[in-house]
Amino acid sequence: MDGNELGAFLRTRREAVSPTEVGLPVGARRRTPGLRRSEVATLAGVSVEYVTRLEQGRDRHPSPAVLSTLAGVLRLTPRERVHLYRLSKGATPGFTCQGGAAPAAVVRPALRALLESLEPAAAVMLNRMSDLLTWTPAFERLVRPIGLLDDSRTGAVPNLARFVFTDGRARSAWPDWNRVADDVVATLKQGPFRADRYLAALADELTLTAGPAFSARLASVPGLPAANGVTRLAHPSAGELRLAFETLELPADDDLRVVVHLPADAATATALDGLREGRRGSLRAISGTDRRKVRPA
Repeated sequence: MDGNELGAFLRTRREAVSPTEVGLPVGARRRTPGLRRSEVATLAGVSVEYVTRLEQGRDRHPSPAVLSTLAGVLRLTPRERVHLYRLSKGATPGFTCQGGAAPAAVVRPALRALLESLEPAAAVMLNRMSDLLTWTPAFERLVRPIGLLDDSRTGAVPNLARFVFTDGRARSAWPDWNRVADDVVATLKQGPFRADRYLAALADELTLTAGPAFSARLASVPGLPAANGVTRLAHPSAGELRLAFETLELPADDDLRVVVHLPADAATATALDGLREGRRGSLRAISGTDRRKVRPA
């Protein structure tokens, strides 16, 4: 784990871009998935040696102009462009993410009211540490039985990353646990997480308590978490559920995000209605959900 997050991200994005996407002929059999370094260099107007130095971590300070050009060549989304910029800032000596501010622990009344208005949807508000700060009754009915909220009974703040990696029940709760684990790590690593002392401390803790299941991902997951998709959850009483999720990022000064879950099919909608125990209102299944994206609650 050498801390070369910028280089790893550039490499994986290069390997994900098809030559046809940037107007290059596929030609003969290619040994490299996606684009070659030489192709990226030509399209970006830089040398192959420079692209190699960036990917290997020997140069971690590209200019904003170079970052913008590389982002265009690699077909980065707006969200990925922000992530790339933050990674480049995180490689700057003395840079501290979030200004050293502690993770949000208090939810403003207006935001709490906003979350409550989402009932009967299962919605939760988390900070950058993946602490679960507040949630709707529907979310509690959904995840209390799997143990995710157990810490709240003693006044502690439940943490999604700790639960996924250190509680054995998590592997039973999420049939796609490996994908869930990847996504949890990707969420923690958004931007220059190593420059954030709070995230760095959590990463050190999980490296010790979870071992290779966490540390290997810390070294090898360079992308961003999915902002939407479908997650499967094995509920003790309702059975396997398919939940469509949407992630809503709040302003940076709030340091929070809301994840909303809705039924992804009719069977899940019926099962969730059964958990409501006679309460009014129901949720319709979301049509056209993407079955390929899977992530945690």
